[in-house]
Amino acid sequence: MYKSKFNSRTLFLPVVLFLLLTVAAVLSETEDADDLEGIDELIAIDDEQEIGENSHPTTGHFENRESGKKSEVLSRAQRVVVELNSDSTKRVIEENEYVMVLGYAPWCGRSAELMPRFAEAANVLKGLGSRVLLAKIDAERFPKAASALEIKGFPTLLLFVNGSSQPYTGGFSSEEIVIWASKKTGAPVIRINSVADANEFLKQHAVYAVGLFDKYEGPDYGEFLKAAVADNEIQFVEMSSIEVAKILYPVVTPTKPFFGLVKSEPEHYSSFDGNFSSDEILHFLEDHKFPLVTVMTELNSAKVYSSTKKLQVYVFGEDDDLKKLLKPLQEIAKKFKSQMMFVAVDIREDNLAKPFLTLFGLEESKDTVVIAFDYNSNSKYLLESDLTSRNIEEFCAGFLKGTLTPYYKSQTIPDNTNASVLTVVGKTFDELVLNSPANIILEVHTPWCITCETTSKQVEKLAKHFKGLDNLVFARIDASTNEHPKLQVEDYPTLLFYPANDKSNPITLSTKSNLKELAALINKNLKTQDPASKDEL
Repeated sequence: MYKSKFNSRTLFLPVVLFLLLTVAAVLSETEDADDLEGIDELIAIDDEQEIGENSHPTTGHFENRESGKKSEVLSRAQRVVVELNSDSTKRVIEENEYVMVLGYAPWCGRSAELMPRFAEAANVLKGLGSRVLLAKIDAERFPKAASALEIKGFPTLLLFVNGSSQPYTGGFSSEEIVIWASKKTGAPVIRINSVADANEFLKQHAVYAVGLFDKYEGPDYGEFLKAAVADNEIQFVEMSSIEVAKILYPVVTPTKPFFGLVKSEPEHYSSFDGNFSSDEILHFLEDHKFPLVTVMTELNSAKVYSSTKKLQVYVFGEDDDLKKLLKPLQEIAKKFKSQMMFVAVDIREDNLAKPFLTLFGLEESKDTVVIAFDYNSNSKYLLESDLTSRNIEEFCAGFLKGTLTPYYKSQTIPDNTNASVLTVVGKTFDELVLNSPANIILEVHTPWCITCETTSKQVEKLAKHFKGLDNLVFARIDASTNEHPKLQVEDYPTLLFYPANDKSNPITLSTKSNLKELAALINKNLKTQDPASKDEL
């Protein structure tokens, strides 16, 4: 997915676009739906005017345009991207072989972020002579038409082929949209036959996969084609001339067959050295397609979450701090690129940052934070030393070797003096529960649990009732802010009885029982430890 940060400059474009969309939408109410039939003629006239003014049609430099070019893209988007409504949606889809539809809502931030890229993709596809018609529909304004297309969330991208839809599975930069649409509606591989063609290709693509073959036949070439069809995100190109290959991949070896990946970042070239099978090629692409450090956005977050790399390192910080860390992080990432994924997240983007930081009890943090997740063991780790390049690299090395200590949330240690019910935190769980010589009744609760308050009151009353027993201690722990590897609870509230002689096998007490029933259950368990217990409440 696209790698750029979501900042004030990128926010300006969606705002302008929405204003234009609003005007266009108001006008569309007064226009006859049949006016769409003349859209090709209008576009042709516009193109003639632009050529007459010595301007060139958009050829697709993607994310590297100047601000003036971006404004031009937004202006052309109103002509190239068809705005669907209740009357035109069905007809447009039925009358065109390929239609890619963007379902959006004006209030949706992710829609605002995607729409300029969708518009730019439309211009590029038109310049390439693609048969794909790009269209958009305001699903909030035309809910019935959107529902008929099975648009349920925002933004939603669908490709209709002869009226039948398929979900979009590509990335969300303009280039990735172009690649996905081109692959789904044309040849999965572009053949480059000359140096001139190669140079022209470079004007339009920054990320691509190169295949060099003596002949376009045989088992290796067949596996290459299978991989090209299976992959939805990267443009494949093929050639038989080493001279042509060196234009697109200057470090190419003269041996055939050859396969390599090109990206627009410090790790510019990655050469494939495995066996020519589609599975190994796809695995190679999965390992190398992400940048050394992926900047997470709302639109590419799902792609990050679904990565096959189970070891992931996240850096949370404000935009300026992340920019300072980017180059050192890229150098570190080069050393671990085949084993783990590196992700940078703007800590001010609450939707992206807080779900992660909450797992560490750091949701209110404003400082730069480095964390790691091992999704093989569902373990998490926190860098607690200074944020130097050396410390981050050592943290990553320990993470890879499995020598880091997993991180568990804990509140600060409270003062339990004179407390009838002890407050346990992550740091004191061993001392107050597992290593205590007494029997422990532990209440596990969370702030959002609607029935926890009732159980807490019962525990308070039970603590007073059993006050005279030295071998019985009542305690509670807030599971939302405290963790321990030996405390695995999913339902709240939970009452656990830890026998003094076997803390490894706590007994669950029913929180639906009344006071007398709970007292009886406690006494029943106590009698196995000490005959002297209170039988009545």
